[in-house]
Amino acid sequence: MDDTDGRDHRGLSRRQFAKAAVAIGGASALSACLDRGGDPDVPQGPDDLSSLPARQHAWNEFLATDDHGNDVAPRHRVLVLLNYAGEGTPTDAERETVESAFRSLERAYRRGHDGLLFTVGYSPSYFDRFDADLPGSVDLRPPRALTPFEDPALDEQDAVVHLASDHAAVVLAAEEALLGEQSELNGVELAADLSGVFERADRRTGFTGEGLPADNQDVDGIPDSEPVDEDAPLYMGFKSGYDRSQASEDRVTIPEGPFAGGTTHQLSKIRLNLDQWYEQDSRSQRVSKMFCPVHAEEDLVEGVGNNLGDSARMEERGCPAHADDHARTKGVVGHSQKSARARDEDGSPLMLRRDVNSTDDGRAGLHFVSLQRTIGDFVDTRDAMTGEDLADGAAVGQKNNNGILQYMAVLRRGNFLVPPRERRALPEPNPA
Repeated sequence: MDDTDGRDHRGLSRRQFAKAAVAIGGASALSACLDRGGDPDVPQGPDDLSSLPARQHAWNEFLATDDHGNDVAPRHRVLVLLNYAGEGTPTDAERETVESAFRSLERAYRRGHDGLLFTVGYSPSYFDRFDADLPGSVDLRPPRALTPFEDPALDEQDAVVHLASDHAAVVLAAEEALLGEQSELNGVELAADLSGVFERADRRTGFTGEGLPADNQDVDGIPDSEPVDEDAPLYMGFKSGYDRSQASEDRVTIPEGPFAGGTTHQLSKIRLNLDQWYEQDSRSQRVSKMFCPVHAEEDLVEGVGNNLGDSARMEERGCPAHADDHARTKGVVGHSQKSARARDEDGSPLMLRRDVNSTDDGRAGLHFVSLQRTIGDFVDTRDAMTGEDLADGAAVGQKNNNGILQYMAVLRRGNFLVPPRERRALPEPNPA
């Protein structure tokens, strides 16, 4: 199903319909999606799966790019959280079944934004069932609250499968196939599925892309009086994911040990409350809080921020270095300004973000998905985003002047290890 406009008798655009179908999920939603838009014309994957990247998270080369070279995220997502259904530790036979299921997906759909991209990750709770510990080359600490003003429920499910595609029907069909609800996918007979090995524990859905937030703003957390910009890819009205603000896939990859070629995956479910953001804050205030006070003063951001190119222009305007000074003299610091302070010794960001908007539970939200070499890198970046070290400066110590913190509530958080493809099926913590 494509995302071109055109409305049915209920007034739903195709983009709205696709988002709604993914959110509902199941065979009926898939059937409705196919009836509405037809079976998407997606080529099958390669016969020789050894031609695929060794890294599960190697998505960037398979994404479209915009006019500035920024990667364009797949429009539709499903995050399926799973628990191991067996007793004790997984068997080799179960590993073969799980690997066959994932290989079936790879044979069914070409790897890419216009086909299917996916990863599978495993939690600390999954690895706790083994006697052996994870190697020292892997930093997979349990999730926890990271600020004084959050109290998230902790995701301790065993695994998460992250499905992504520009086609709503593709993520729905892939989910159904993995869970054993259909035996054929895009003309490919499935060799196996996850039923009997895993049980679904939770399901989360999301979307991103120009026009989708505007099409799906009739939910709690978005004021009726101030519509979301029709060009905005995210509910807060601005572009994100600038290439120079993102870590590279190399930077987030584990470099050594049995899980070399893997990464860690952090998942937070965040509730958005944007009434004040749109009804009380001026555009200048929103730019200051999302980017940096200098961006507002110099009117650097046009529209949703596409004019900024491949960078949010933090360093060239001295925003990270002057965060403390802005806290004292301007009484506000920006979200991107604070985040840009978290860099490695080479000046690279520590995280690669792949997060999406959500209307799960009937309200505006964000599934904050980040990849990083270590969970410690996520914690360091989150600390920079929080900006508690700036709390002594003027009014910025109050949450409502500290970036975008006041508009978000972290409901859930989970940490996962995403192994390389060769170890993605029920891995042991110390594989030979």
